[in-house]
Amino acid sequence: MAKRYRVKVHKKGLIVIPAEVRRRFNIFEGSYLELVVDDEGIRLAVPKSLRDAFGVDGDKALEVARLIEAARRAEVEEEIRS
Repeated sequence: MAKRYRVKVHKKGLIVIPAEVRRRFNIFEGSYLELVVDDEGIRLAVPKSLRDAFGVDGDKALEVARLIEAARRAEVEEEIRS
């Protein structure tokens, strides 16, 4: 069963996410959330990280992503120098 929370909208559209919810979804200061708007309403979603998406291979996937990024950066720098 879904649990509902009533939150107040403050200046500049700020809302406070209840501590119980922040703990459950590992949301902390500086975290990013996705605001999903559709015909049924508004919902907040915690985006998945690469580590979450790749499960136990998350650390390896992050390393591969870093290597790809470094290789691409080197390609761009080489193109700029040419």
